[in-house]
Amino acid sequence: MTETIGQNLSAVAPMAVPAEQAPQRPSKRRGRRRAVGACAGAVWLGLMIFAAITADLLPLPDPAKIGDEFSAVPFSSWEHVLGTDSLGRDVLSRCIYGARVSMIVAIGSTLIAMVIGVTCGLVAGYFRGPVDRALSLVINFLLSFPALIFLIALVAAMGPSLTTLLIGLSLLGIPNFARVARANTIAFADREFVTAAKALGAGPFRVLRRELLANVMLPVMSLALVVMATLVVAEGSLSFLGLGIPPPTPSWGGMLAAGRESLSTDPHLMFVPAAFFFLTVYSFNVLGDWVRGRIGRESAL
Repeated sequence: MTETIGQNLSAVAPMAVPAEQAPQRPSKRRGRRRAVGACAGAVWLGLMIFAAITADLLPLPDPAKIGDEFSAVPFSSWEHVLGTDSLGRDVLSRCIYGARVSMIVAIGSTLIAMVIGVTCGLVAGYFRGPVDRALSLVINFLLSFPALIFLIALVAAMGPSLTTLLIGLSLLGIPNFARVARANTIAFADREFVTAAKALGAGPFRVLRRELLANVMLPVMSLALVVMATLVVAEGSLSFLGLGIPPPTPSWGGMLAAGRESLSTDPHLMFVPAAFFFLTVYSFNVLGDWVRGRIGRESAL
């Protein structure tokens, strides 16, 4: 069908438009929009990470300090820029300290899962055979296990805490990194530079560390940003269900759970943490898409 349309157009047109004069595709404009979105996302994530690290040094009220009046006040004063909750606690302060929890869970779990998953993927993709089958069996087992049931069982066994979230979400993130690392290791294992390193006497672990790791890490880094966004959502969902960080430690999911009962009377208790939640997840996703696009263009060149 496409060839027929092309032939008809070429028959009707008196002369084909040269490639130099052809209208420019909007790919560059899309690329610029993606770059602007990635810059905005990087700025927001930088602010969240900076605020999470320096929360104790910032001029913020104690997030657990109960106010004199047990009433939620939206945008009450310069002291409480984003208002207070039903216990008189500062909403901005709780969001900033909640960012600390989300960043620790997202970045910490991703780093743990990436180290273990990339190591397993490199070993499985390079050695193949029984090693690949054994590691693939473990990875498939982790993938087939229902994530929510696993997290609920882990929380029931260890209790809700930051450590429990880090362990549980790290285990759930390992298969994604392992599969990406294994696929890229298989793709690069027979390339010329690997063959040359073997011919020069490099051992398998030197080849893995010096030749394959750098090439495997490029797609893994773009995946890591998307996984961080997923883990922010997972941590917020567990805290919303009461399976995450126990109070009085603030978390975005816990703030959403506490504010849902007064949504009609005090909507700022839901909208403010939801805005932090949305902007953080969106920034991770936009930045990950931009990195993946850059890696794809460099690979094409």
